[in-house]
Amino acid sequence: MAAVAPKNYANMRIYQDTTKLIGNTPLVFLNNELTKGCHAKVAVKLESQNPLSSVKDRIALGMITKLERDGKLKKGSTLVESTSGNTGIGLAYVAALKGYKTKFVMPASMSLERRALLKAMGGEVILTDPAKGMAGANSMAQKIATQPGHVWAQQFENTANPDTHFTTTGPELYRDTNGEVDMFVAGVGTGGTITGTARFFKELGHHCKFVAVEPEKSPVLSGGKKGPHGIQGIGAGFIPGVMDTSLVDKILTVKDEEAVSTAQKLAKTEGIFCGISAGANVNAALRMARDPANKGKLIVTVICDTGERYLSSILFKSIFEEAKNIPVSK
Repeated sequence: MAAVAPKNYANMRIYQDTTKLIGNTPLVFLNNELTKGCHAKVAVKLESQNPLSSVKDRIALGMITKLERDGKLKKGSTLVESTSGNTGIGLAYVAALKGYKTKFVMPASMSLERRALLKAMGGEVILTDPAKGMAGANSMAQKIATQPGHVWAQQFENTANPDTHFTTTGPELYRDTNGEVDMFVAGVGTGGTITGTARFFKELGHHCKFVAVEPEKSPVLSGGKKGPHGIQGIGAGFIPGVMDTSLVDKILTVKDEEAVSTAQKLAKTEGIFCGISAGANVNAALRMARDPANKGKLIVTVICDTGERYLSSILFKSIFEEAKNIPVSK
């Protein structure tokens, strides 16, 4: 039998693993019904194109890499995190690749799809009282992390969170707009996205303005009181340690129903299937685009994740039920 010639894998367009596919997500203009009355152009960064379909894939890799580099996460460790879902899913996937066990603490109000995804990748899921929000999940994660061999990722405090956006999201946004972006709109969960991206632009001396988005029912950044809300992924009920509020130029609040309605319209009119927090981002960006003072400007916001994560939630629950009950044709 003839010997097989050695293959030059280095020259093949095959990636070593899926973490090499994180980032470099595309920008797409909004064009249809939603943009009526806009004076500015609105583009969205499709973070749903990351391997596990959310912006949090970026910080998951960044935080795990930092924990390994610092000698805190090592073979046999169990990674612990409090999460509304997406950060946990990102961590679960990167941890699975690297051989770490995982435990995730989340409010019971988060979607069933998120719980199932975490378990599918080998994670243990612990649910907390939704009335206590992310603060309650944080408290539980902190207790679990005191067990031997357990390491808490701490997305709300881990500097790798904003640093990842400083080194990836910011440069990508600058590169793909040829440096002509005028405004960046981002919902605040941990605050890592807006903090890291804003720091990159402001260190350049760039004119881009940064708008933070939070739920109207939990307007903590605006100086109001925390409260329960329906925009999964943002509005943690406290100002995270990794967030630098001095980098934020404006804060907008969004109603739950506005976020849901906008996400539904994105699916039906733009073919962009996204979650509730992305709906909040786009709603806020469109409000800024309709301001005559922003005429001719380029506004960019983030599609944080995929709508497939919300089929059982208020976002698509009625459609999901309709689909379940479609009769079989005879």
